[in-house]
Amino acid sequence: MSSLTAYILKRFMQFVFVIFTGVTLAFLITNLSPVDPVEQSLTQLTSFGASDPRAVEMMREALAELYGLQGNLFEQYLNFWGRVLRADFGPSLSAFPTPVSKLIANAAPWTVGLLVTSILITFVIGNVVGALAGYFRHNRALKVLGMAIMTINPIPHYFLGLILLILLGYIFPIFPISGGARMNMDIGLNLSYIGSVLYHGFLPALSLVLAGLGGWFIGMRSLVSNIVTDDHVIYAELGGVRRSTIFSQYVARNAMLPQMTGLAMQLGQIFGGTVIVEFLFNYPGMGRLLIQGIYRGDYSLVLGVTTISIFAVAVAVLLIDILYPLIDPRVKLG
Repeated sequence: MSSLTAYILKRFMQFVFVIFTGVTLAFLITNLSPVDPVEQSLTQLTSFGASDPRAVEMMREALAELYGLQGNLFEQYLNFWGRVLRADFGPSLSAFPTPVSKLIANAAPWTVGLLVTSILITFVIGNVVGALAGYFRHNRALKVLGMAIMTINPIPHYFLGLILLILLGYIFPIFPISGGARMNMDIGLNLSYIGSVLYHGFLPALSLVLAGLGGWFIGMRSLVSNIVTDDHVIYAELGGVRRSTIFSQYVARNAMLPQMTGLAMQLGQIFGGTVIVEFLFNYPGMGRLLIQGIYRGDYSLVLGVTTISIFAVAVAVLLIDILYPLIDPRVKLG
């Protein structure tokens, strides 16, 4: 077995362990909820007039099967894993009888779009500005820009979102304060709809970008500050190599490699940020769906969103772990 194959196998085993642990904890924690989805749904259904005890009991059994709550806790746990593998989380309590998988499928594209946009913008701006600030340390404009980023960095993302909401949504009503796109539009890949989506997503994305910019900036500036004192950079400067070439080929390129590791970790942190940001801007993503599920005691919805989120973050970390040795050959496999 080659070292690369052994490395991938080891990372895959860690991935399986993380998934198993995370999903098991999510199942156990949501089972502690005092809300009984079967009785809640039964109350809703019997309010329409079904009072025959035999019919009610049949409905109770049918609902328990729908929600995967038949048998003892261990049987429910095994049944739950079977549902996870089929991507079937049963019906939503708050939107009964709509399946949870359908609600997640409708919300996931909004969160993925917001995350991808925010991550790309934050990663590029933070690393470029950080690299420039670390290499051209005496440039006044970069110093001012760095101070501005450092000032914003300690502010929590939800507070930044609130400031943007009040400033650009209420005091200067430039951007919409709610929703993912203008209502009553034809959904599709047309300029009108895409423009509306970008317009409505601007403030949530800006909140995430401002909140995540400082981390990339500080990390990249520190890495570049260390690399500029290396022998090969000093020799290149003494040899008359152009500074733009030294910056792009010898400094920024080497400093970028460690940042790739942080990319996977940032993904998980930003998802945590989207929960509050989506709720704050009433953005129709998975974060808002999760908050609604918690408020309404929707056991199946909370469990479904949590499980999908665990899978998404774990897969992202696994991909980064596998790709990293291919990007940086200095990484030892083993």
